[in-house]
Amino acid sequence: MSSLLLCSTPVHGHVTPLLAVARHLVAAGHRVRFLTGGRYRDAVEATGATFLPLPAEADYDDTDMDAAFPGRVGLKGPAGIRYDMNTIFVAPAPAQLAALDAALAAEHTDAVLVESLFIGALFLLTRPGTRPPVINLGIVPLGIDSVDTAPFGFGATPIPGLRGRLRNRVLKTMAEKVVFRPVQEQAVRMIRETTGGELTTFFLGSAALADAIVQFTVPAFEYPRSDLPRTVHFVGPVSRTTPSTTPVPEWWNDLDGSRPVVHITQGTVANKNYDELIAPALTALASEDVLVVVSTGGRPLDTLPHPLPANVRAASYLPYDRLLPLTDVFLTNGGYGGVHYAMEHGVPLVVAGATEDKVEVTARVAWSGVGVNLKTNEPTPARIRDAVREVLAEPRYREASARIGSDIVASPGLSGLDAVLVGLTPAPAR
Repeated sequence: MSSLLLCSTPVHGHVTPLLAVARHLVAAGHRVRFLTGGRYRDAVEATGATFLPLPAEADYDDTDMDAAFPGRVGLKGPAGIRYDMNTIFVAPAPAQLAALDAALAAEHTDAVLVESLFIGALFLLTRPGTRPPVINLGIVPLGIDSVDTAPFGFGATPIPGLRGRLRNRVLKTMAEKVVFRPVQEQAVRMIRETTGGELTTFFLGSAALADAIVQFTVPAFEYPRSDLPRTVHFVGPVSRTTPSTTPVPEWWNDLDGSRPVVHITQGTVANKNYDELIAPALTALASEDVLVVVSTGGRPLDTLPHPLPANVRAASYLPYDRLLPLTDVFLTNGGYGGVHYAMEHGVPLVVAGATEDKVEVTARVAWSGVGVNLKTNEPTPARIRDAVREVLAEPRYREASARIGSDIVASPGLSGLDAVLVGLTPAPAR
C-alpha cells in the first residue's frame, strides 16, 4: 500500500472532513501521516494515522479566533476577509512548507493530500523541482477559475451566455486587482522569497495547480464549467449518514407525522451566537403549525433562549440517520457537510450564511433549486417565516433535493478517492 501525507490548517471545519479521509485510508491499509495543529492530536491518532504537529508559527487555537488573532476584531466585509486570508492562511505558509518538507524528507511519500486553504501546498506546487503528486481535497465548493463562473467568495450564481462571461470577467478583475490584491501580492512575494517559484494564478484558485482535485460533491450541486479541467473528480460527499449511537431524546415520539418538522442547527462550530439564526427562527416559527427541532451542536440546552415556545423540542445532539427521514425543512447556516446530509435524504433547505465558504454553499442551494437562500448571517424572523412557508408549500424544493440526493446515494464517496490515488501513485514493489 501507499505512504500518504494529509495536511490541514488547524481549523475544525477543515480538519474534520480530513479525519474521515484518514480513517478510510488507514482502513484500506495505507500508511497515513496527518500534519495539522496540536489540538487535533487525539482525533488524528484515533483514526489510526500518525500525527505530525505543525510548528508554532503555523498553529493556533481555532476555538477562539479573535483571541488568537486580535487584529481581526471588528473587521467586516472585504477588510475582514483580507485580514483572515493574509494572517490566518497565507502568513503561516512558509512554516507549513517547512513542516511538509520535513515530513517528505523523513520517509518516502507517494502522495500529498491537502485541503484548499493549506497554502503551504501552494508553495510546494509552485516550487521548481521534483515532488510527490499533490491531491486537493474539495471540502468546500469548487473555487477554480472559469469563464463560466464568478470568482470564489462573491456568492454570485452563474449567468448563461455572453452577459454572464462579461460579468465574470469584471468580477475576476475586481477580486484580483481590488478586493484581494494585497493578499495576492503577499502570496507572490512570499513564494518568491521562500521557494524561488512564481505564482501565475490567483491564490484562491490555486487548487487547479494540483495533480488532481477530488471534489466531495456531485455535479448537480456544482456550477457547470465548459473549461473544467480533467483533473477534477466528483466523488460525492466525504461522509454519508450512518447508523448513529446518539440516543433519542425523551420527546422523540412527538415526531409522529401530525405536523411538519423543521430542523434548526448552527452546526458544531458557528453556534456561539444563537442570535444569528436559532433565536430568530424560534421567534419566527413559534406560532406556526410545525414542530421545531433544535440541535445546539453540543452546547448545554440551558444556553438556548428561554422559555422555549411550546412547539419547540431541543437536544444537544440528534441521530441524523433517524431525524432526517422525518424532517420537512432543514434550516441551517450553510455548512457544506450538513447541506449534503439534508440532500442525501431529499430534505429541502432554508440557508442563512454569508461568510467564509458558506456564501458559496448557500448560493449553490438556491441555484440548484434545493432551497431558499436568505443571503445573510442574521435573518429576521419575518424572512425566516416566509422562507419556511415557501419551502413547505412548493414541492419543487423537495423534488430538487431528492434528485440530488439520488446522485449522492449513487456516488462512490471515498472509494472515488481510491481510484484517483491508483491513477497517480506507482504500484508498490513486490
